[in-house]
Amino acid sequence: MATNIVLKDPSLLIGQNYIDGKWVDAASGKRFNVTDPASGKLIGSCPESDTSDAQRAIESAAAALPAWRSRTGRNRSRLLRRWYELVMENQEDLATLITWENGKAKPDAAGEVLFASSFLEWFAEEAARIYGDVIPHSQPSFRVSVLKEPIGVCGLITPGRLTLRSWNFPAAMITRKLGPALAAGCTVVVKTAGETPFTANALLKLGERAGIPPGVINSVTALENTPEIGQALCSSNTVRKISFTGSTRVGRLLMQQSSNSLKKLGLELGGNAPFIVFEDADLSLAVAAAIGSKFKSSGQTCVCSNRIFVQESIYDDFIKMFKSAVSQFQVGNGFDAKTTHGPLVTPAAAERVAGLVDDAVKRGAKVELGGKRRPDLGPNFFEPTILTNMSPDMSVANEEIFGPVAPIFSFKTEDEVVAASNACDVGLASYIFTQDITRANRVSELLQFGMVAINTGAVSDASSPFGGIKQSGMGREGSKYGIDDYLQTKTVVTGNVNVVHKSLL
Repeated sequence: MATNIVLKDPSLLIGQNYIDGKWVDAASGKRFNVTDPASGKLIGSCPESDTSDAQRAIESAAAALPAWRSRTGRNRSRLLRRWYELVMENQEDLATLITWENGKAKPDAAGEVLFASSFLEWFAEEAARIYGDVIPHSQPSFRVSVLKEPIGVCGLITPGRLTLRSWNFPAAMITRKLGPALAAGCTVVVKTAGETPFTANALLKLGERAGIPPGVINSVTALENTPEIGQALCSSNTVRKISFTGSTRVGRLLMQQSSNSLKKLGLELGGNAPFIVFEDADLSLAVAAAIGSKFKSSGQTCVCSNRIFVQESIYDDFIKMFKSAVSQFQVGNGFDAKTTHGPLVTPAAAERVAGLVDDAVKRGAKVELGGKRRPDLGPNFFEPTILTNMSPDMSVANEEIFGPVAPIFSFKTEDEVVAASNACDVGLASYIFTQDITRANRVSELLQFGMVAINTGAVSDASSPFGGIKQSGMGREGSKYGIDDYLQTKTVVTGNVNVVHKSLL
């Protein structure tokens, strides 16, 4: 491992697959390199797994399933709770790994570790609370019991560079899926993001130390072979659920690949989040929330504000305050204490964002701030950017930006902004700022998005269902609804209850 970064616990830096409780290389012996997106320096290498490795992982998960699902919810709860405690005890090393391979500023990485741990804590508490129902039958002597059972072996896919996302939260993306799956009694095969495998492996090592039995969690890494591993998980009749976070394009492909085995799908796909500021909004609150929502992780989150709509009477004031705040950002290496925003994940990501800005400028947009790459810092850096004089025909208004670019639109009426917000085929997150509760309720119901945040730029929490509608996918993560995605319903009808009862007297 070529590095000058030191972990308190060096044993957490692992470049192997995790199958049947053992850390192993790919059957082929092939490996791929992982580099620091800020410096371009080598961090280490991981196995370039293929379908044979994925099949070994599937078989391991299937073998471990009967014993794991037979444990009580309380037993699984204790193991998840211990895992949460170990994450908290090692949060500094985990934050270091996130900054190292993902690039985000160290304070942002530290926040992600806390966010990631919250899913282990939440689902540890839910594991013992998976309840069914008893339903009255139309026949007086019959009873209907509804049981909630683990769905079985699950494939958890975070594919990385083939999509815009999944590497952006290398810790939270894993625990958000693993927490409910294990709490429900499922066993899993995880395909980690090729850009950020080391954070995931460190988390799995802590899970191993917490006492998660061999085979319950299995993990394979790959970069070039990601599509074939996805195909193996989707086509397997043993795998009964796929959970995927990434682009709509890849989500559609996985859905097609899963069709013959008719498995359950949880897809969290693309977004184009509107951030609506009405003229009666608390302007300082709206600006602060827009800063957090737009520029968190340098704009590389699935719920980042993609289109900022500001009512025309306060448009100029909003721009002035927003520009003043963004101008204070410091772009650089995430390990630098002065850095507020790190690099994008790859040079291609920075090039793509530059292309979106160039297209907008050619179509009449005005660059209020930023607008350029920062080759002096490295090939992955792009300036925090504010664009005005926007029009709906610009690519930046229709594509998920996934970079530090804030396009700001002006609007006149409520009907106008609702129509503009809904004029996209995706529907993940949305944001409303107003002090009129009636308007907030009305607009939140009119917006075609799976999540609406009112007077806040934060929409994610372990206790809150996370997911979208339309082309943003299906299913939910987090909350009691998230654990339902890993359960199946079984109906048990018992006849002649009274007769049986009398015979026992």
